[in-house]
Amino acid sequence: MSRCLRKLHEAPTAALLCVLCTIGVRAQQAAIDTNPSKASFTIFDVPGAGAGAYQGTTPESINLSGDIAGSYSDASGAYYGFVRGANGAITTFDAPGAAFYTFAYAINAPGDIAGYYLDANGAYHGFVRNTSGVFTTFDAPGAGTGAGQGTLAYAINNAGDSTGYYLDSISAFHGFVRAATGTITTFNAPDAGTGGFQGTLAYGINNSRGICGYYVDLNDAIHGFARAADGTITGFTAPGAIATWALATNASGEIAGHFQVPGQPDSGMLRSARGVFTTINVPGKFIGTYPVTINKSGAIAGYYADFIGAWHGFRRSVGGDITTFNAPGAHRRTIPRSMNESDSIAGSFTDANNVYHGFLLTP
Repeated sequence: MSRCLRKLHEAPTAALLCVLCTIGVRAQQAAIDTNPSKASFTIFDVPGAGAGAYQGTTPESINLSGDIAGSYSDASGAYYGFVRGANGAITTFDAPGAAFYTFAYAINAPGDIAGYYLDANGAYHGFVRNTSGVFTTFDAPGAGTGAGQGTLAYAINNAGDSTGYYLDSISAFHGFVRAATGTITTFNAPDAGTGGFQGTLAYGINNSRGICGYYVDLNDAIHGFARAADGTITGFTAPGAIATWALATNASGEIAGHFQVPGQPDSGMLRSARGVFTTINVPGKFIGTYPVTINKSGAIAGYYADFIGAWHGFRRSVGGDITTFNAPGAHRRTIPRSMNESDSIAGSFTDANNVYHGFLLTP
């Protein structure tokens, strides 16, 4: 299913080639604050969202104005997109040609939304929905047309440039960037593999058209990459890591993600534009720290996993202080997905019945 494909970075392969990184590493210095009284939660559900296990509302992105985009699943298990305005008004939508599945993943400052949908044959197609509700659907050149193949858009910048990846006819991954004018440029990291489920996956784009993501090489090892606006691609691996996932980038070219070192819990990372790594771990005995978003100032949000399999949210300030939180009513999962320039965080949580609900956390 598409959500499983998107979360490839959340299920690291255990046996991977160990590649040592020679880039410098800076130690994390962090305090921890678990006082929820310092923040305000707004909980919401999209009208029509299902109330069964693993159904419900899943926000994915928030812009500076406080508009939130995401997806919801109904009682039948079908997925649709939604946008929630800063005033709380919710509009739902379905991409033209979608068959049960429309996923909205990113919203920019003007309110354009990028995502993808599945057609009746199970192939993926990208889309951009403008503020008037008009859809532009697209396929990257070379994208496969079979089930589980096609084009997936994950991020959009304020100029309307979007990025993501596509799967070709043998299910190899390739990155793309689509200009607001509609021109699509495809790319591959230099060391990316060319076999099925190898290749290049782009996840983040900034307002300078810098892109980040990760690639799977010929040995199935996973490495991060940064792509400059001129098309230059720099691959990287966190120090000591056997797998590195780069997921989000900001205007300064900083990149957030996580990495895996043998015998240790998964750690979060912040990579500076100059290639310096800072390791991020929520203090305590946990099995993993997973940053998923970074804002303009360099603040980071994500989630961490404990030893009983529960997920909890965290925010890391520019200075390195970490605040942890759980949404009110959360049972086992609080999952931040996006943070805007005002440090407001959007995400989802599951209740005791494993139903997803949206949340907005404002500082």
